[in-house]
Amino acid sequence: MRRFILIAVPYLWLVALFLIPFVIVLKISLSDVALARPPYMPQLDFAAGWSGLVSFFAELDFDNFWFLTTDDLYWKAYLSSLQIALVSTVLTLIVGYPIAYAMARAAPEWRPTLLMLVILPFWTSFLIRVYAWMGILANEGLLNQFLLWLGVINTPLTILNTNTAVYIGIVYTYLPFMILPIYSALERMDDSLLEAAEDLGCSRLSAFWLVTIPLSKNGIIAGCFLVFIPVIGEFVIPSLLGGSGTLMIGKVLWEEFFSNRDWPVASAVAVILLLILVIPIILFQRNEQKQREAEG
Repeated sequence: MRRFILIAVPYLWLVALFLIPFVIVLKISLSDVALARPPYMPQLDFAAGWSGLVSFFAELDFDNFWFLTTDDLYWKAYLSSLQIALVSTVLTLIVGYPIAYAMARAAPEWRPTLLMLVILPFWTSFLIRVYAWMGILANEGLLNQFLLWLGVINTPLTILNTNTAVYIGIVYTYLPFMILPIYSALERMDDSLLEAAEDLGCSRLSAFWLVTIPLSKNGIIAGCFLVFIPVIGEFVIPSLLGGSGTLMIGKVLWEEFFSNRDWPVASAVAVILLLILVIPIILFQRNEQKQREAEG
């Protein structure tokens, strides 16, 4: 009984916070928009009994999913989100790996301090940090003022409300999610392997590519998934830092819910987004399972 309770608790948590909300969203995606509260039909009436239940399911349809295939906006938003998420993941890896490597190679007494500096941004509100970047990247912002003071540019650069600002905001925000798993993998690495590779004739660069990179592969994969998965559905950063030309599915989802009040179409967009995210989530779980089996 204790073992059953121990196993049941996380499953009940998963059912309550994931499965039930997903079923509700799926039901709304199969409904039709209506000028009512809530703004969709049909509504399940338990007082009608079995006949009401049958008529409720009979009125559900897949018209909203079919509508998504007829409008270019939605599939372009999905592709744009995938592109921005992929590029942002690569940029975050390029920036994060050297930082994680430097932390792992630092003196042991300095590592807790460096780790705290990486985690420190989480102590501040995510929204405040994004608003701060608006002040930095604006035409009259700190970055342009600094570059003008140095004489590097003659006119302010237009960075805010562009995809460049979105990439900057995403890389800054999700950088700790890339650094921490890579640092964890590099910290556990045995330095004697590098010494053995150099004794066998490898240069430091060759030893890095042949030993360090493969041994940190699990950390790289975990970091990439931790960045890629949430960035696909990101809404705050493209809304505040991106312009009208920045097309991401999170913005489309928000506009359908709150501007158009078309909850059924918005729910259909959310269901497809979740199905897209299932693939990297499954791959991430398989990588974690293989890593645990290798460590065991």
